[in-house]
Amino acid sequence: MDITNKKILICDDSVLARKQLVDAVNEIATGAIFVEGKNGAEAVDLYKSEKPDLVFMDIVMPEKDGNTALAEIKDFDPDAVIIIVSSVGTQEQLKKAIKLGAKDFIQKPFEKNQIKEIIELRLGGK
Repeated sequence: MDITNKKILICDDSVLARKQLVDAVNEIATGAIFVEGKNGAEAVDLYKSEKPDLVFMDIVMPEKDGNTALAEIKDFDPDAVIIIVSSVGTQEQLKKAIKLGAKDFIQKPFEKNQIKEIIELRLGGK
């Protein structure tokens, strides 16, 4: 699948989680440009400066949680495509994320086919 020049922001406080997502995308598709953040505050700043095509973001992070960052990004860009990737998201947090405008949710540990479906649906990769 070719997603050349599509920019993907991956925001998670876990270096391992970020690496797993980058590796999964690279196994599925070629050409993506990755931007990484380690907390919600960085997610908002990186979104504004980099304007990615797709965002994978954890909910539980230091400085600013994923839902707060999600709300701020959606205020900045209502068309932002944000996918929540979280292992500890409670039903309430997930409901809030969807209400705030998250396009989808992936439970950690994720399956590569989930990432493939998201990329096909959201980036139109072929």
